[in-house]
Amino acid sequence: MAKVTIRDIRVILTAPVGINLVVVKVETSEPGLYGLGCATFTQRFLAVKSAVEDYLKSFLVGKDVDNIEDIWHSCMVNSYWRNGPVLNNAISGVDMALWDIKGKRAGMPVYQLLGGKCREGAAVYRHADGRDVHEVEDNVRKYMEQGYRYIRCQLGGYGGRVQKLSSPENAPPGAYYDPDAYAMSVPKLFDHVRSKIGFEVELLHDVHERLQPIEAVRLAKNLEPYRLFFLEDALPPEQISWFETIRNQCAVPLAMGELFVHPCEWTPLIANRLIDFIRVHISAIGGITPARKLAALCEAFGVRTAWHGPGDVSPVGHAANVHLDVCCPNFGVQEWSGISEPLAEVFPGSPEVRNGYVYPNDKPGLGIDIDEEKAAKYPCENRVIKWTVARTPDGTSVKP
Repeated sequence: MAKVTIRDIRVILTAPVGINLVVVKVETSEPGLYGLGCATFTQRFLAVKSAVEDYLKSFLVGKDVDNIEDIWHSCMVNSYWRNGPVLNNAISGVDMALWDIKGKRAGMPVYQLLGGKCREGAAVYRHADGRDVHEVEDNVRKYMEQGYRYIRCQLGGYGGRVQKLSSPENAPPGAYYDPDAYAMSVPKLFDHVRSKIGFEVELLHDVHERLQPIEAVRLAKNLEPYRLFFLEDALPPEQISWFETIRNQCAVPLAMGELFVHPCEWTPLIANRLIDFIRVHISAIGGITPARKLAALCEAFGVRTAWHGPGDVSPVGHAANVHLDVCCPNFGVQEWSGISEPLAEVFPGSPEVRNGYVYPNDKPGLGIDIDEEKAAKYPCENRVIKWTVARTPDGTSVKP
C-alpha cells in the first residue's frame, strides 16, 4: 500500500442545535481521502481551534497517516506541558480523524480495526428531568414506552430545583442552588419513581459534583435501597480520595470521570476498584487511542465503560463512542442525548438508536461525514457560559 501523508488540517465549527461543536478534518495526499474527528470543548472552542490550526497543523503536515501511535505521543509531548483539556481535545480531533482514515483505507469500520464486535448494538440511557416527581415519572414512562431500559432521573436539573434562597446583600449573579435541599430531594425522587414503576428499569442519577464530600457519602447511603444502576460524579476530581469512604459505607455503583483529563486521575480509582464505571469524555482525554487503552485497563479491574455522551459531543464523537462500545467486552452503558434532525442533516451517517440500542453503520472508518455547506448555516457563538457559574445560597462560587 502506497504511503499516504497529511496534506492539510482544518477545523470546522458548527452549532446546529445551539451547542458549539468542533470537528477536525484531516486531508491527505490521496485525492478525496480525509478523516473527521471530534475536538469539542464547547466552552472554549476557539482555544481548541487555535491549538489545531496554529500549532498541530504545522507539526503534522507531511507525516504518514498510518503512524497513529507515534503521532499521538509526539503531539502530546511536543508542547512540553501536557494533559489539559484544550490540547487533549485538539489531539483527539486529529486522532479520531486518523482512525477514520485508517478504516477507509482498509475498507473496514473502525470497530473491526479494534478487534471486532462483542455486541451488535450498545444499550443507551436517556435523561428524564422534571419540575416535580410526577413529571419525572411521566418522562421515565415515556422513555420506557420507546424501548429504553436505562434512564437517568434528575429533579430540576443539576443541583435540583431552585427554591427560595436567602442570600447576602449585593450577592453576585450566578446559577444559584441549595445543596442541602438538593441532597434531601433526591431520595424522595427515587422513592416515588420506584414505588410507581418498580425495579424493571435501570435508574441512574448525576450529582454533578454539587455536594460536599461528606454529603455525597450520606446521599449514596440514602440511595442504596433504590438499586441505582450507578450514581454519577458524586465527587469532583479534586476530591477523589473520598471514593474510598463511599465504597466502605455502601454498595451503590459509582461512575466517575466526566472531567478527567489526566491518567493520574483515573488510574488509582480503577486499580483500587473504587468505581464501577469510567465516564470520561473521550475527546477530553485525547481520542480513540487513549480510550481503547483505558478500556483495557478497566477490564482488568472489573470496571465497565460508560463514555460521556451529552449534547456537547459532536455526532462524530458519538460515532467514536459507539465504535468503542460495540467492541469492548467490559462495556456498561452509553449516555445518549439524541441526534436531532438538524444534526443528522449536517452529519450524514450519524449513529442511530432503535429500541434502546445505538448502532454504528458498517461504512469504512467511523462511517460519518459532514456537510460543510449546511454546517456553515449554524455558526458558533462566543458567549459567556452562565450555568458554570454555580453558587451556593451565600454567593460562594463552587464547582458546577
